[in-house]
Amino acid sequence: MTESISNPQIDEIDPNEPVLTVENLEVEYPIIGGLFMRKVGTVRAVRGVSFELYPNETLGIVGESGCGKTTIAKAILNLVKTSGGSIRYRNEEIQNQLSKKRRIRQKIQMVFQDPDASLNPRMKIVDIIGEPLKNLLGIKDKVELRQRVLELMTQVSLKAEHLDRYPHEFSGGQKQRIVIAKALACNPDVIVLDEPTSALDVSVQAQILNLLQELQEKLHLAYIFITHDLSVIHHIGHRIGVMYLGKFVETGNIEDIFYNNQHPYTQALLSARPAVSKSELQEKIILEGEIPSPSNPPSGCSFHPRCQAKMLPECNKKEPEETALSESHHIWCWQFGRDEI
Repeated sequence: MTESISNPQIDEIDPNEPVLTVENLEVEYPIIGGLFMRKVGTVRAVRGVSFELYPNETLGIVGESGCGKTTIAKAILNLVKTSGGSIRYRNEEIQNQLSKKRRIRQKIQMVFQDPDASLNPRMKIVDIIGEPLKNLLGIKDKVELRQRVLELMTQVSLKAEHLDRYPHEFSGGQKQRIVIAKALACNPDVIVLDEPTSALDVSVQAQILNLLQELQEKLHLAYIFITHDLSVIHHIGHRIGVMYLGKFVETGNIEDIFYNNQHPYTQALLSARPAVSKSELQEKIILEGEIPSPSNPPSGCSFHPRCQAKMLPECNKKEPEETALSESHHIWCWQFGRDEI
């Protein structure tokens, strides 16, 4: 067996240079209605989101359903059109033009939540994983193609006997491994993982997470990990962005977010996670009021109608600015105004 496929750009990677840079990203969806089905409004799904992603790093994006997590992923991969901001891969602009840049498109891949939706039920696994090798890397020789597919399958702990099977013959965890192998086929630098373990049993989740960590260490991959499960991102993440109604409300490393969180929404989110021991038990923070509509967000801070902290005059008048609590820890909340830091 030949050595597993490796990323040919590893030697060129500068760990201090971001592989992906997102600045002030804006994504809007039109609201269609009326007798003539015309545009009657917009939904601001993502509002001014910025972050940098470095090699060997996992950036977790967490928040409740509908806050814009998956829309960020789709915007990066050019699956939805952005309305503002900038997306750069190694300082090259790719916003709304990734589909035209075939070389860069190979370097940014995605693993979706449902593996069944990512696998053609009429194709054998060797053809599913071999498709990007054939179409994007130009490998035409059948023997070489099978060899490369087998190398990829070995990386995700699948065997040679699986090559000629169909997707329905695999378990959920094995299907997700196949999807990961397909994402690795083009030697990517960035993989966007949208709830990759939410449909799996807990024991299988651990296997997939450990696999992702091994691949990251070996291939110097950068992950954007979208999830609702805070225990998952605690295990695999390096930095976390907490989203609410299309915006980040708090960002930081694992220590900042889990043990020194300051934003009321982050505290409520963490209090809702299941506790597996008495030491982890904490008082639940129940948010009152309804989730605001992204088509008509509240004035000022989007979270202020549900916030349980002391209301300040600015809370319902002006959107909070970014405040640095430390070099790694940033928050958007008037309780931590610039004058107080």
